Amino acid sequence: MAVPVSQALTVASYVLKQKLMGRKKYPLVLMLEPLFRCNLACAGCGKIQYPPHILKAQLTPEQVFAAVEECGTPMVAIPGGEPLLHPQMPEIVAGLVARKKYVYMCTNALLLKEKLHLFKPSKYLSFSVHVDGEREHHDFSVCREGGYDIALEGIHAAVEAGFRVTTNTTLFDGADPNSVRRHFDQMMDAGVESMMVSPGYTYDKAPDQQHFLGRAKSRKMFRAMLSNRKKTWKFNASPMFMEFLMGHKELTCTPWGMPTYSIFGWQKPCYLLQDGYADTFQELMETVKWAEYGTESGNPRCANCMVHSGYEASGVNYTFGSLKGLMQTAKAIFNSKYEDAGAMKILNEWKPAGHEPLVQIGAKAGLAASTKTVDANMSVAGD
Repeated sequence: MAVPVSQALTVASYVLKQKLMGRKKYPLVLMLEPLFRCNLACAGCGKIQYPPHILKAQLTPEQVFAAVEECGTPMVAIPGGEPLLHPQMPEIVAGLVARKKYVYMCTNALLLKEKLHLFKPSKYLSFSVHVDGEREHHDFSVCREGGYDIALEGIHAAVEAGFRVTTNTTLFDGADPNSVRRHFDQMMDAGVESMMVSPGYTYDKAPDQQHFLGRAKSRKMFRAMLSNRKKTWKFNASPMFMEFLMGHKELTCTPWGMPTYSIFGWQKPCYLLQDGYADTFQELMETVKWAEYGTESGNPRCANCMVHSGYEASGVNYTFGSLKGLMQTAKAIFNSKYEDAGAMKILNEWKPAGHEPLVQIGAKAGLAASTKTVDANMSVAGD
């Protein structure tokens, strides 16, 4: 399986409990942003323009634990910023593990190898390493030459030390599905437990506005990439979300499925949009006008979104929402190759898009305190 049996059972029992209690809106994963500092400045990032006094701020372990208890989800994803820059991250992770929360600590892995000794392997902890494809594509995406090699070195070190390791890949316009399929092989050969993949979200403030994917392009690319799968590939995502990406299934966004808590409080309405903040999780759930968000709302900011943080919970909810959903998910698990001659034709005819020479952003150490990298998946799950 892509995740340990104990984790799958914990999540399934949690979701079924919500269903039995008649709750239509419930969170699945807490997106915890303990700080906004980062040691990268990616061109596709939408949250890299905070002033220095904000970038210096960070949540305390006590604030983190209170938010986790308040939200009550079985899984916690820790994006950022770069979580390994937080001096109390080992204490935070240990506290979450002690509470038996399944933790996905998102990282670009630039510091992973040197920080590993501060953590203990556990079935509750997974390092979710952000790798955006093969070497050239990843380095271009994160605007850092050598970033891929450092990330791969961190992955190898974590796997050898006995940690759970997953990867988180965000794809933009110009991504070559043939290259991404080779990337899948490389990550599985590196010993990762599973992989998560998602299209990027079009943040208004992202420096690079030219390379975000629309829905039609996304589905064509993901159909080519995820059809005719190899048995060795393991994905850290619900089968229904994967089918949604491929255009085999329609899902509506579940913006409350992965609520975000940061130094500002509970972010309205979701991980990707900032329309204010709530002081408590209950206030978030009760005051947000949820009908104003998602593809069916007509909100232009949601029109092209197909991101993991918005639709993974939708896939899980579909699975447990009916016998039909359970049967379709079971079929997808046991027949996961998705043979598709049309998708193979797309792969064979795909012409890779070129890009300009790599412009390295934030290479100087001084820029680390003034930039933020954010993953548009959970990633769980990065975006």
